[in-house]
Amino acid sequence: MSAKIELQHRIHVLTRKEELDGVRVAGKVVVVLDILFATTTMVAALAGGAPEVLPVADEAAARAAGAAHAEGGYVLAGELYAETLPGFAHPAPMALLAHGVTGKTLIYATTNGTVAMTLAVGAKRVYCGSLLNAGALVAHVAAAHAQDTVLILCSGSGGNFNLEDFYGAGCLVNHFAHLLGPGADLSDAARTSLAFFRSTRAPEVLLDCRVGRMMAARGLAHEVEFACRFDAYPIVPVMAEGRLRCA
Repeated sequence: MSAKIELQHRIHVLTRKEELDGVRVAGKVVVVLDILFATTTMVAALAGGAPEVLPVADEAAARAAGAAHAEGGYVLAGELYAETLPGFAHPAPMALLAHGVTGKTLIYATTNGTVAMTLAVGAKRVYCGSLLNAGALVAHVAAAHAQDTVLILCSGSGGNFNLEDFYGAGCLVNHFAHLLGPGADLSDAARTSLAFFRSTRAPEVLLDCRVGRMMAARGLAHEVEFACRFDAYPIVPVMAEGRLRCA
């Protein structure tokens, strides 16, 4: 059995982006999750050849960012209330990869996940997490942020709790628990997400949640299943100056 990393991390889970505030975020490490699909899509885009992602709050911010880039050097993608923005590429990961992002900046606006990224800018460090990169991300955070408090931020949906994000949080907590052993100081919310993760299975749990059912009804069950490819991409997207790049 491999030795545990002897660090002391406090790991907490916030179940909605609305729980994040200036008091909580300052000096802390934030990992943003929007499992269906914003953070999953951003991880997939970086793994698929996009050199960087600009997560922005809304359509207007995306179009303004696009105007500052050379024509042909970027892709606009995003949604508002689950509807693809006019003239934008589809925001789900497989659709966006099929559209093509290699060598292009992805400018990305969503209802919840990219908003959560912008809300976390006051943190010591902001990372983009998903099931696709959970193992690599946790290993990096454990090594790079010894003794820091880690906030796993579930984006939620319009102020509501989302099951898929809580499942994703449990996946990250599970990695921290295995890696750190007694060095992982888990809050009650983190322990609850861990228990939920260990008692359920993907993709079934994601296909059965509200957003998963909505996506399946639109013929996008394959996108939900793609989001459940555990540790498919060993990359660590970190935010710097409003841009996500691989660490």
